[in-house]
Amino acid sequence: MSEQIVKAEFSDVMQKSYIDYAMSVICQRALPDVRDGLKPVQRRVLFAMSELGLNYDKPHRKSARIVGDTMGKYHPHGDSSIYEALVVLEQDFKKGMALVDGHGNFGSIEGDGAAAMRYTEAKLKKFTQDVYLSDLDKNVVDFIPNFDETEKEPEVLPVRVPNLLINGAEGIAVGMTTNIPPHNLIEVIGAMEAYMDDPDITVKELMNYIPGPDFPTGGEVVNKKDLLSIYETGTGKIRLRGKVDLEPGKRKTDRDKLVISEIPYTMIGANIGKFIGEIFNLIETKQTTDITDVSNESSKEGIRIVLELKRNADVEQLKNLLYKKTRLEDTFGVNMLAIAEGRPETLSLKDVISYHMKFQYQLNQRKYTTLLNKELEQKEIKEGLIKACDMIDLIIEIIRGSKSLKEVKACLVSGETGNIHFRTKKSKMEAAKLRFTERQATAILDLRLYRLIGLEVLALKQEYEEILAKIARYEEILSNPDAMAQVIKDDLERIRLEYGLPRKTVIKDAKAVVLVQKPVEELDVYFLMDRFGYVRLIDEATMERNRETVEKEEKYMIPCQNLDRICIFTKEGTMHQLKLLDVPMGRLRDKGTPVDNLCNYDSSKETIAEMFPARDMIGRKLLFVTAKGMVKQVEAEEFFVTKRSILATKLGEEDYVEEIILLSHETEGQDSTIVLQSVNGYFLRFPLSQISIKKKGAVGIRGMRLSEDDRIRQVYLPEANHLEEIMYKEKELNLKRLKLAARDGKGTKLRR
Repeated sequence: MSEQIVKAEFSDVMQKSYIDYAMSVICQRALPDVRDGLKPVQRRVLFAMSELGLNYDKPHRKSARIVGDTMGKYHPHGDSSIYEALVVLEQDFKKGMALVDGHGNFGSIEGDGAAAMRYTEAKLKKFTQDVYLSDLDKNVVDFIPNFDETEKEPEVLPVRVPNLLINGAEGIAVGMTTNIPPHNLIEVIGAMEAYMDDPDITVKELMNYIPGPDFPTGGEVVNKKDLLSIYETGTGKIRLRGKVDLEPGKRKTDRDKLVISEIPYTMIGANIGKFIGEIFNLIETKQTTDITDVSNESSKEGIRIVLELKRNADVEQLKNLLYKKTRLEDTFGVNMLAIAEGRPETLSLKDVISYHMKFQYQLNQRKYTTLLNKELEQKEIKEGLIKACDMIDLIIEIIRGSKSLKEVKACLVSGETGNIHFRTKKSKMEAAKLRFTERQATAILDLRLYRLIGLEVLALKQEYEEILAKIARYEEILSNPDAMAQVIKDDLERIRLEYGLPRKTVIKDAKAVVLVQKPVEELDVYFLMDRFGYVRLIDEATMERNRETVEKEEKYMIPCQNLDRICIFTKEGTMHQLKLLDVPMGRLRDKGTPVDNLCNYDSSKETIAEMFPARDMIGRKLLFVTAKGMVKQVEAEEFFVTKRSILATKLGEEDYVEEIILLSHETEGQDSTIVLQSVNGYFLRFPLSQISIKKKGAVGIRGMRLSEDDRIRQVYLPEANHLEEIMYKEKELNLKRLKLAARDGKGTKLRR
């Protein structure tokens, strides 16, 4: 056969391939089916456990065996993803109704991972067997070939309750996600029964039965008014809060405690540790002084995070602070997306119940059809046996006169007597009239002699009567919708009574948290930074007592106010803002906090050129001088921004900021001059007024013409700083006697 080349547009091939891949991920891995509320991996794990016979009343089996069977027979993906699915099915703090009974370390609510699959063991819970897997042998669902067509697996499990609501779901597909909260089993069953009574029921009316989610971690839903919209559209945000109680001290010497006994569902896992870290951060940053100690006393019995309070603490204010600044109040983003009739669909509360009830009627239709057919077979067999008992002598004569089983069966089914020896012609004539069915003939030939005892014959007739009653019952269920509905209701009621649990989550409307910030007292302080970049604040009194020590040990000492901010200008041309409220107030010998931790300044990549308190900059100008002699003035207001870091000046190639000077009002006079000194000994003095006022993003203008190997070393403002003489090469130099030149000159070289 000759090779055939098919030409195709690359973009078309990529588009089709990607869409096929996306739909495979959506339907075969990431999203649950609305009928059983399970993702494929969860469904396959439960079915594999059922096939292994891991019933609730049997011993546990190694998780590795379950994972191996699931992967080898049904789910050809990584063992870690299968084991993770098994672990989640066991964790009762994630699922409204856990489906697997685990033995060993299956992780904890605080984020501890499960032990390796070779150590843990598992089996099915009674609830799972009874509600999820019990009718698989009654042809209630279709079985499809597995990935290599060597096994059969159920397309969907015959789940009797809406697992999508009871256990919720989460998954990330291609271009879409699902996130459905868990609900209370008793309430969901009530809503199902209400829908059966009135299929036109509204979502609002259904919420009389399902007021909202019921999270296994408890807590509070505090935006009850938004739930109707969420359940009608299938999307929205639920606001959750943990449960916080005040425990007064038992004795006068004991401190009061705030105890967090229930957490938001979103805090499960590592977020508990992050939450405690957030509390410590509130304490360290002085946002609260009411907490004296934090301890996590959680155990297998439940969550217990204890905050010890100082005396006369403002409890309500502290609660509001925790809700506002930590994960104690969080949002759960609802997106009720599931596979419905083969395609992804965002569902309302009523849609979920509607699809599931449709599925329930299909399950029961197939179940009772299977049971009816089975009873009809038994009816046929019993009728044949009863008839055979009445003519047992003739049947024995046929058996004794026949040479093979085939001849006997032919006689019983169609009356063929040709090769059979009869003792009388009458017997032969009676045998020729026999017309048993194939199934009846087989049952007669399998009949044991003890069944001919009188009592056994009576029992056979009694069984026949029971079969007739069952057939009538099944036919009534299949032909009468009301009877079918009552069967489903009775089953749901039994599940509710046996497995229902009280609600854990409180549903209410709560006012939005209003955090009243206590006014911070304004203080005159000193901002200190040592040569290692550690910063802290000390009060004026401490500074005055230890000025000599401070001046010796600290690199920067800036008088300021604690409500101000420090503007850090770097040689790389960036300005970083540091709020002094974030800087710890300490004692003289305290180490302080690295400045890198409090703002965007990175000491490994940047060098500080100058720092100014923001209040000192009001109404003034900043003079920038770079190493290559570029100069400019910038209005200080340009640096009063909300961003934590901005560009302070634009720099040329291989240039950097040499000096930044905060100009005083005295420099605005016509006689103010600036003196630039270069490394090679050139001095240039010119009027300060010749330096243009530029924007912060500008490069500036050339202040001094330098040779390639030269750069600016020092900048002087004689009039502004009342500085007339400096030491140069161990001799005094009067700056005001330097020749007054123009900007952009080379300057005068002093050799002495």
